[in-house]
Amino acid sequence: MRSLLTLVGVVLLVGCGGDSGTVAEPPVSLSTGGQEGYEVFRGAGCAACHGADGEGGVGPRLQGLYNTNVALADGSTVVADDAYLTLSIKDPNAQKVAGFNVPMSQNNLSDADVAKVVTFIRELGGESAIPGL
Repeated sequence: MRSLLTLVGVVLLVGCGGDSGTVAEPPVSLSTGGQEGYEVFRGAGCAACHGADGEGGVGPRLQGLYNTNVALADGSTVVADDAYLTLSIKDPNAQKVAGFNVPMSQNNLSDADVAKVVTFIRELGGESAIPGL
């Protein structure tokens, strides 16, 4: 139990900080809005848990997430659309993803920065969970 608490503490400390200041190339070709979202994602420390390029790790994978079905810890399923992603970034405990028990730290991102991160996640791609979309 003590090692789990230590791990959670380290994850929260790392997640609250920015990256080391190095500028990495995004995993895909991005629009200007997507590039800005990538920079917010990296600078706000999101990469500490979701991976440098959104490939996942301690936190859920973001690559290929957009518009897919997401299984939640309460047994329900949601579509990873703009509304879900926005809520998940603003209120990390509102709808926890099944299998990920490490708490996501709160952030102080502005609405504009949240929208940029959502644009970045959208541009990482995904499959349509809605027929015909």
